[in-house]
Amino acid sequence: MNKHFRFSGSNFLKLEELGVPASAVLRRAGLPQGFIDEPRVLLNTEELFALWRAVGEVSTNPAIGLLLGTETKTERFHPIGLAALSTENFGAAVRQMARYKQLTCPEEILEETDDEEWRIQFRWLLADEVEPRVLIECCFAWVLSIGRHGTGTRLSPLRVEFVEPRQHVKTIERHFGCRVVCGAPRNAIVFRAADAQRPFVTRNAELLGMLAPQFEEELKQEHGDENFVERIRIAIQQRLTGRRPTIEDIADALHISSRTLQRRLQEEGSGFQRVLEEARRQLARHYLNNSVLELNEAAYLLGYEDSSSFVRAFRTWEGVPPARWREKQRARAAS
Repeated sequence: MNKHFRFSGSNFLKLEELGVPASAVLRRAGLPQGFIDEPRVLLNTEELFALWRAVGEVSTNPAIGLLLGTETKTERFHPIGLAALSTENFGAAVRQMARYKQLTCPEEILEETDDEEWRIQFRWLLADEVEPRVLIECCFAWVLSIGRHGTGTRLSPLRVEFVEPRQHVKTIERHFGCRVVCGAPRNAIVFRAADAQRPFVTRNAELLGMLAPQFEEELKQEHGDENFVERIRIAIQQRLTGRRPTIEDIADALHISSRTLQRRLQEEGSGFQRVLEEARRQLARHYLNNSVLELNEAAYLLGYEDSSSFVRAFRTWEGVPPARWREKQRARAAS
């Protein structure tokens, strides 16, 4: 997993175009002014969040995230966005972006689909704090830009869900063309299930054929360099959905034997139980930071038998019970 975000210098140009001084943003975020002149800078999660918080604080427009995430000109889409637009439909575009996100940052795009709804969420894997509101709105606006540009229509979601309240709800509703729900259990943009099958007028098999092999080669190199323990942790987190995966489950997912997995972990100075607990710890911090899940719901998602077991484990990790840790994080975010 790449532990840094590739932040394009074109974002600073876009800030200036929208009347937000890039120098003031960098100063507020505590980042070097020299970043403005770089074609691309690498930021860790803490720095990225500081930058996006600074954008919201420096800008006088509460909807700045929506403006930064919206694009209508094909030539200004990032190569990964161009690859997404070259796919056959909206669902394939989101899957394409989710796959290649791994190339650029420790971030995931998660999808959930049932008969009626298609829910899309963003998860920052190394985050120790609540993601900035401006960043969430930018990500959702970006997904909508891909959908509208690709389909050539004024596509609108069913609703947009936010954990935290927004003062500019009406502006968000106008932008997305749907209702906004605040106080939701997660941050998500929710489309109709059928929207995933909407064909793209921008479909370009030839362009995709040129871009995809480059991304796949980068992805292959990225995975080749990736720490084995990190691969195990990610595989565990992907399967921590109401049950605790076994070593056999993870070995099957990685197409190796459980004996080989155990041996490789020992060579790395680790063990399956240790990696499992670290995976749970990271997800627990994410759930408590970025949702209104009850403790028993978080415990279930992390594969614990009951909330008491979860509370004991969390106290061991962080030194305080999960409820108190969540209160401290939210007080910090609000200050």
